[in-house]
Amino acid sequence: MFFCKAWVQQVQQARRKQLPYKIHTEAVKHNLIPDDFSKTKESFVYASEADLLNQALFGLTAKKWKELNPEMKGNIRDNDSLEQLIVLANLESYNAQLIKQNLTPPQRILILNKMAIEQLHILIKSDIRLIKS
Repeated sequence: MFFCKAWVQQVQQARRKQLPYKIHTEAVKHNLIPDDFSKTKESFVYASEADLLNQALFGLTAKKWKELNPEMKGNIRDNDSLEQLIVLANLESYNAQLIKQNLTPPQRILILNKMAIEQLHILIKSDIRLIKS
């Protein structure tokens, strides 16, 4: 499978702008955060959901990744591969749906981890290569 380098750059730029993440954060906002939550509590909920996705895809939280990789710049998501980038966008959208279905975090992480493994296997097996635009 070939991907145009320009397309990959667009995906990476969209990811940096967090466009797929908007779907996820809206689901969190409307389904997991009560109106009377303080900003601190809201931030904790968003961070917990981000770490749920990190655990499903990478197998560890952002904090644990940073502890294991102190020499790396940025965070766990700044250092992901093209395949992980694609899967993360898919996980964010699907987790938004699971949140709307009122599944618990332990239920969601099992489903999302299975999805991540399946999708990564397919993408890696597909022999993704970049072509110049």
